[in-house]
Formats: sequence, C-alpha cells, structure tokens
Amino acid sequence: MGVEFDHVKVNVPVVFRGPNGAAAGVAAQHSQCFGAWYSHCPGLKVISPYSSEDAKGLLKAAIRDPDPVICLENEILYGVAFEMSSEAQSKEFLIPLGKAKVEREGSHVTLVAHSKAVQTCLDAAEELSKSHIDCEVINLRSLRPLDFSTIATSVKKTHNLVTVEQGWPQCGIGAEIAARAHEDECFYHLDHPVVRVTGADVPMPYTKTLELNAIPQAADVIECVRQILNR
Repeated sequence: MGVEFDHVKVNVPVVFRGPNGAAAGVAAQHSQCFGAWYSHCPGLKVISPYSSEDAKGLLKAAIRDPDPVICLENEILYGVAFEMSSEAQSKEFLIPLGKAKVEREGSHVTLVAHSKAVQTCLDAAEELSKSHIDCEVINLRSLRPLDFSTIATSVKKTHNLVTVEQGWPQCGIGAEIAARAHEDECFYHLDHPVVRVTGADVPMPYTKTLELNAIPQAADVIECVRQILNR
C-alpha cells in the first residue's frame, strides 16, 4: 500500500507489538481491546494471534510486510502452552496476513473470534458437542485485512453466525462482521440474524468477580447458541 508524497510512494515497514484485551486484575487502565480502534485506520494492518503458531507465523510475516502492522497480543496467552506442528517449527514458517483459520469444523453454527476469545469459543463448542450441537470455530488471526470470504463460506454451510470478542459492542469487530454479512450474498443463507457476544459496555472492573462478568465466558456463548438453535 505505502504512503504517497507528491506522487512518490514510500513504504513504512514497521511493526508495533503490544498487550491487548483483558489481563488479570489490572482494571480499566490496562484491560482494553484496541482491535476495532486500529482496524478503523486505512493503511494499517492489524493482527491478533491466538496460538503459538499464530504468534510466530504472523509476526514473521508482519516483519516482512512493507506496510505498518499492529500486533495485538493478549497477556494471558503468554503463559499458555500450545502444541506446534513440525511445519510451524520450520524457520521458513509464515502465516499470510489477512487469512483466517478454521480451528474446528462444524455444521450447525459458525463462531468467529480472535485472540483469547478463540479459546472461549473452542471451550463452548466442546461443551455443546455433548448436546450434539456442532460448532465451526474460526480464528480470524488478522483484523485488517479481514478474511470475510472464510466466514461467508462457513455461513453458507452452517446458516448461523455468532461473533465473540472481548471488546466493547459499539463499532466492534463483531459489528463489522455483522454488517458485511448483511451486505454479502451469504445473508440469504442465514436462518437467524447475526448475534454478537462482546465485552460489557463498561470500563473494565478491578475485582475478579466483576472482571469475569465483563468479558465473554464460554457459558455466554453456549447460551447464545442454544437460543439461536432453540435447543
């Protein structure tokens, strides 16, 4: 993309890394999700890794990118161990920016998330499977560019779409996905309006009990899916 000055294109190859989303007991000063904020800016690319493979592949791709990239990392995930495939352990391993990953295939409902909310969706999907509800879980990986084609393909299969994020509801990533779903041909495949599961529309509380109530939990996703499917 680059920036043009007097018709001269200048690339800005820089990567900004930083903590993002809810941490643990650090209140409103440090527990905010800036995914939607940065994704609003033309010229910026925004990545939000979930797993170790995501972090390695996306960061390496970001460093090689000629444009500015924001890398948003959830602090809680720093201490989580993930398995890495032999492919991901290769020095040449890269993940293209703007390409989502289907973490779990399903046929009844599509759950879309990024960063730590992906684990929330996977936990919910595992519990729902006990009731024979089959969830497809999509890990966005990149927020801008946003891989909507992967979402649309999934929606045409499941006919239901739920977005899950720790960020606030107004003008959030889920709101953007919902808008695109209603503008896209996949809208005609939906059996139910798009539903968003988000963080509470409040500054992040300090106490643990309130903090847990302010960010989406697997139980919230489960309740939402059951309501959509009337099960």
